[in-house]
This record gives sequence, C-alpha cells and structure tokens, in this order.
Amino acid sequence: MPKVGMQPIRRQQLIEATLMAVDQVGMGDASIALIARLAGVSNGIISHYFQDKNGLIAATMRYLMNVLIDNVAARRQALTEDTPRAHLKVIVEGNFDASQVNGPAMKTWLAFWAASMHQPSLHRLQRINDHRLYSNLCCQFRRVLPLPEARSAARGLAALIDGLWLRGALSGDAFDTDQAQQIAYEYMDSQLAKQSSPALQDPASEPLRVASAKQAGAQRG
Repeated sequence: MPKVGMQPIRRQQLIEATLMAVDQVGMGDASIALIARLAGVSNGIISHYFQDKNGLIAATMRYLMNVLIDNVAARRQALTEDTPRAHLKVIVEGNFDASQVNGPAMKTWLAFWAASMHQPSLHRLQRINDHRLYSNLCCQFRRVLPLPEARSAARGLAALIDGLWLRGALSGDAFDTDQAQQIAYEYMDSQLAKQSSPALQDPASEPLRVASAKQAGAQRG
C-alpha cells in the first residue's frame, strides 16, 4: 500500500522522467519502460497514476502549461504599473521564460503540437492553451484599442510569439531570448501606438472604452 502523500511525489517524478525521455529519444520512442526506468519505478506505477502513456503525456503538458500560467501570474503580481504595455510584456516574458525554452520543454512542446493533430485529448489541451494566450493578449489590447483592432493585434502577437518560439526551438542553437522578446515588443508597441491614430479616435466610443478598461482592471483584481 502506497505511503500517504506519495501520489503527488510519484506523479511529479513521472512527469519529470517523461520530459527527460522525450529530450533523449523523442515522444515516439519514449516508452513506458524507459520513462519508468528514468523515474526509478515499475511500469505498473504509470498505469496506476495515468492509465497509459497518452495520459502521462497529457499530464506532462498540463504541467508545462501550469508552469507558464504561474510564471506569468508571479510576474504580473510584481508589476509596479497597471498599463496594457506592462501586462503584455509580462505575457511575452512568460512565454520565453527559461522554463519554456530549455531543451526538454521545447522538445516536449514540439512533440505535443504534432501529436495534438491526431489525438483528441491533446487537441483539446492545445485549443485551451491557444485560447488562453489570445484571450489574455486581447484583454490588454482592448484597453486602448477598439475591439476589431484589439482582436487583430492579439492574433498577430500570439502568432509572433509562437513563431519566434518555434524558430528558436528548431534552430539548433541556444535560444536567444532577448532577441525574441525584442521583436515581440516592437510589434506590440506598433499596435499600441495605434491608440493615438485619428482614424481610431471615435469620441462616441470613448466612454465605452474607459468603462471596458475599468472592468478589465476589476476582473484582474
């Protein structure tokens, strides 16, 4: 009978072993036997906690996503100014944090993206992750831009974050975090600068825009 409190420890051991296995041999060859050996447990432990390899892969991806969420949340709490630019920078920084651009994490993300096209459970996770990024970006752009422009800016920045991450992951070189962030910041600032464009200044919509910004601030609190 397992000791009380061992379940979260064992689950984390297996998740970390999965990251190691994918880093070493790829997701396709990361067998139950290899993962169990790296974790120092029997094959049956994986079935006990995750049912099968797919369940373990899904749990590993949820772990990486939660690390990303927690990282962004911690950076947001440390902010000294409540501006759209500050919050957008936090999201960009979180996506290029060391926890997301180290070798095991990058290889697991890449394998997950490929597998999600064929496995419904992983596809659902991918859609949730994509929507969360887009929604968070759009919320901040919406504080200063009309809704259509905010949506367009959010889609553009989300695509840029993913694209920069993908190119960095596939380059074979050390991930240049500073360069990736700077490119994202430049696009972000170009979109935020549109708030001063006469074409976007609709006096009738200004009270609505201010109210929306206040509501967004209340929700974040």
